[in-house]
Amino acid sequence: MTKDVALAILMCSTTAHYVIAMVMFVYARHQVRYLSIAWIMAILAFLSTFICLIDTLPVSARGFLQPAALLLLVIVCYLQSIYPLSFVMPGYLQWQRMVKYASPVMALILLYTFPLLLGKTPLVITSTHDLLQHLLSYDILIRLASLALSLAYIVNIFRLPHRLTHKEFPRYLVGYSLCLGLSAVFYAVVCVLRFNLLLATIYILCFTVLNLYLSLRTLETMALELPKPTITAVEQNPSERDLEQAQRDFNELNQKHFERVEYWMQHNTEAWKDNTFGRNQLCRETGLNRHLLLQCVRSQGYNNVHDYLSFYRIAELKRMIECGEVTNLTECQDAGFGTTKTVRNCFLRCEGVPVEDFLAAHAPEK
Repeated sequence: MTKDVALAILMCSTTAHYVIAMVMFVYARHQVRYLSIAWIMAILAFLSTFICLIDTLPVSARGFLQPAALLLLVIVCYLQSIYPLSFVMPGYLQWQRMVKYASPVMALILLYTFPLLLGKTPLVITSTHDLLQHLLSYDILIRLASLALSLAYIVNIFRLPHRLTHKEFPRYLVGYSLCLGLSAVFYAVVCVLRFNLLLATIYILCFTVLNLYLSLRTLETMALELPKPTITAVEQNPSERDLEQAQRDFNELNQKHFERVEYWMQHNTEAWKDNTFGRNQLCRETGLNRHLLLQCVRSQGYNNVHDYLSFYRIAELKRMIECGEVTNLTECQDAGFGTTKTVRNCFLRCEGVPVEDFLAAHAPEK
């Protein structure tokens, strides 16, 4: 891999992390728990530039246990092992805990950089014999301490799911922490062995993909809180003449198509309360092909036809519960759902609360 390719990948990774950081800073204005992850993402973006700088060192100055790579490793492992906790830690505890947790890292950096400021040249370890010969030297002991501390932080990354004791922590953090720990182990191997730009670039790609995944899952929480579409009564079915007049305006045509679908749905409740009713039947009943049907429901805020039908079925289920027609979870299938599992998933996604809670809230008084 050429340095130009590695630099291009690094620039993309750095840009992605800065974008993530900016988004998290916006989130932090509304919820302080996102403030620490915003700062950490910005720091990671800044530190990633040093990986290519290590490759600019002369080959004779690299060797094994390269000090710059080790110091970068311990900082990155520290940040990786702490920032997922910000999702479940109270805001006022984050900075205090992070600084306390970082004290060994800051001590190592001071102990190693102080001799360098005095003009001491770092040792170059090119073989096992060199390592054993200088094993008890100050320079090598600091490097081994950095490696040991990095491994301790990596162990904590793998332990993150067990440390997330809050009852509402996201389950996806379990898999995320596992992948994050594996990527840190990979980078540790790169640092212990002779530094290789190709392997370091592979690590950057993996690390960036993981953080993009985390940021997208975080953004998903905001998407779930967006306003849901509302059902508006359609009194008259649009005629063919109405559709012809709307041909010149794409948005108006979608609106007319949607009104036709809405009119049919609102006047044929018993048809779509059959759990076998789906997209093909709706196309046949409304006279729209699949493309036009999907296009018109998406223009009104629905993800697809399945979500559109589920939205109607949830609205009908709520009405049936409030009227006392449905009193338990098994009867929820009368609203058009095939299984109780489907009822639970759709109701939670559309309403944000479990269907059992809604049933309990509207249970008839004894």
